[in-house]
Amino acid sequence: MPHLDPTTFTFITELGQNNNRDWFEENRARYDAARADFISFLGVLLMEIETFDPRVGGIDPKRCMFRIYRDTRFSGNKSPFKNNFGARIMVGGSKSLHLRTGYFMNVEPGRCIISGGTFRPEKEWLGTIRQRIATDATNLKNILAQRNFRKYFNGIEGEAVGTAPRGFSKEHPDIVLIRQKSFMARHRLDDDAMFKPGFLKHASKVYRALLPFNEYLDHAH
Repeated sequence: MPHLDPTTFTFITELGQNNNRDWFEENRARYDAARADFISFLGVLLMEIETFDPRVGGIDPKRCMFRIYRDTRFSGNKSPFKNNFGARIMVGGSKSLHLRTGYFMNVEPGRCIISGGTFRPEKEWLGTIRQRIATDATNLKNILAQRNFRKYFNGIEGEAVGTAPRGFSKEHPDIVLIRQKSFMARHRLDDDAMFKPGFLKHASKVYRALLPFNEYLDHAH
């Protein structure tokens, strides 16, 4: 499967417009087909990523897809389903979400994104990343300045604290990097890009460009 089927995006779009259990049950067969399409694509994508990052070898594509059901217990939004298909490709699956970097994908109207890095790393790891940057940010800056990285990404994105984290000076020359709470690199796509024949090749190039960034963060452990 070199790209996603357009019917997968149609289902996600209509789910966002009819986010209720009755509609979902009436269209469960469409959901099953869309889910199978997404997982099939992830399986091929995993093989592509494995050619330059062997750490993902042996990962089950079914375990990469986020659940469609929302946890509404502590949310004011009681919509039962997510309005997107999401995936994270990482050793250890969801249990490693805050413990190591990964390759991520979001399929959603107006928010089709290929990304990587780490989302809200756990406290000890975050502290180590910040200390490594504070000591010498040269390697990270070189990665962010690489032509292949800049081709797809606009630097580091994600949450950041409003001032200097505890233990770091607000006058540090790299305080903008140190302030980060998440270290994400995001590549945004037009909605129809994921359904064009060249999408698999494009996604593979984007993820390959992410590898040095992911390795830098993982080696901070």
